[in-house]
Amino acid sequence: MSFEYKVLKQQIFSNGQQSLIPIRMKDRHNIRKWRNEQIFHLRQNKILTEAEQDHYFNTVVKALFAEVQPNQILFSYLENNQCIGYGGLVHINWIDKNAEISFIMNTELEKDYFSKHWIVFLELIEQVAFHELKLHKLCTYAFDLRPHLYEIIENAGFVKEGILKEQCLFNGEYKDVIMHGKLNKSDDSVI
Repeated sequence: MSFEYKVLKQQIFSNGQQSLIPIRMKDRHNIRKWRNEQIFHLRQNKILTEAEQDHYFNTVVKALFAEVQPNQILFSYLENNQCIGYGGLVHINWIDKNAEISFIMNTELEKDYFSKHWIVFLELIEQVAFHELKLHKLCTYAFDLRPHLYEIIENAGFVKEGILKEQCLFNGEYKDVIMHGKLNKSDDSVI
């Protein structure tokens, strides 16, 4: 079963091998597995069960497709038509035209392909945000646990905008949150 977002004219964003498609129900348990494996860097405070994931997809995610201004737009991230991650735009502010980026990939791919997939995901999600939705700004909010992520984000044109000192507790130690932002350079987001 596949759905389309009412808010999007274009549903699929692709560079050839990799693509973003509206999040699919059939990917929900792989996504749950990856989220549980990577809980340390997510705003998730407990391991997700299958029942919780099913409930979330059947209530929250399904409802997003019909909304004119959803608070999040989620995609399955595919490589050669196989789901290897998911992400999208979250905490969308339609008045100020900004959103936060969220992305995780198959945990097994992180060691060798972390940079590759983050770079591609950022390119594709910018197509959604800046060209399709005409948003003015994208931002990231990342626990300071994966410093290799910041170079990728900054090479994609994001600027470090702030540090929230000791914002999260991880393994008994307070960690900073690093925030980056990027403006829509074509800025036809002003209406």
